[in-house]
Amino acid sequence: ENYIKSAIEEDIANIGDLTSLATISKDAVGEASFIVKEACIIAGVELVKLIAFVIDPKLKVDMAVHDGDEVSDKQVIGSIHGNTHSILLAERLMLNCMQRMSGIATKVAGLKKMIDDYPAKILDTRKTTPNNRIIEKWAVRIGGGFNHRFGLYDMILIKDNHIKAAGSVTEALQKTKSFLSEQNSS
Repeated sequence: ENYIKSAIEEDIANIGDLTSLATISKDAVGEASFIVKEACIIAGVELVKLIAFVIDPKLKVDMAVHDGDEVSDKQVIGSIHGNTHSILLAERLMLNCMQRMSGIATKVAGLKKMIDDYPAKILDTRKTTPNNRIIEKWAVRIGGGFNHRFGLYDMILIKDNHIKAAGSVTEALQKTKSFLSEQNSS
């Protein structure tokens, strides 16, 4: 919800959608369709429903697909009904999230297919777009991958930068062992 609220605030500040306010009656009701422009693994369906609810709990989202479904180009995958101002406020956030997540899920599904015959799995990294980590990692899971770590706080991963700064692999490992020992005793 914080992600959604932050995105909306960035878009309308404390003023609102000036164009909608200027051109459309506040009580106008409308409908819009979700149409896929390119075959993909769809991702973001559940997020779209949450965006609608956060923006206006009276919005009704009907989706004919689920996260992880394969969809074709030009396929109508759902619709949204309700207050026109609310729909127009929600549409760009919904579409941007769904497009980004579907692109990630589709890429991950393709990579997963390439390794299906091997005892391996696709893991993500924390190299994500600022403030979009939660949806990008969600999309990895929808595409059949696994989340490795969410941030710097939940796992130790010694990389070349750490080794160089520590002085050597041995030094980095020794310092890590000491750090973990200290953490477990406190």
